[in-house]
Amino acid sequence: MNKYGILNSAICKMLADLGHTDTVVIADCGLPIPEGVKKIDLALKIGTPGFIEVVELLAQYMQVEKATIAREIHAKNSVTYQKLQTTLGTAIPLEELSHEEFKQLTHTARAIIRTGEATPYANVILHAGVIF
Repeated sequence: MNKYGILNSAICKMLADLGHTDTVVIADCGLPIPEGVKKIDLALKIGTPGFIEVVELLAQYMQVEKATIAREIHAKNSVTYQKLQTTLGTAIPLEELSHEEFKQLTHTARAIIRTGEATPYANVILHAGVIF
């Protein structure tokens, strides 16, 4: 049993298996999960766990090269956007595209982590970097 950090075995395995440029999606409870993409479902009830809570944890344990969000988050969920910027910091560039383009990129993700978040556009694609 892990003594520290992420206790979810599916997330631990997924992180260990990531290579450079692989992607992981952290999603609200409404984002469609494409057929064939591994879903790690953390949702317990509306709001639990929250999107930012899961992003904070993954960003702590994953080497993130860049992140991708839907640009609609600015108009529909500016509070979450600000928290996401703070969580990822200035060292991780944020790429923006339409929500439809975002959903297409989820088809190639190694996994989608579904949270209990129930606010609009609370989704991010984390692109794996390298540690050397």
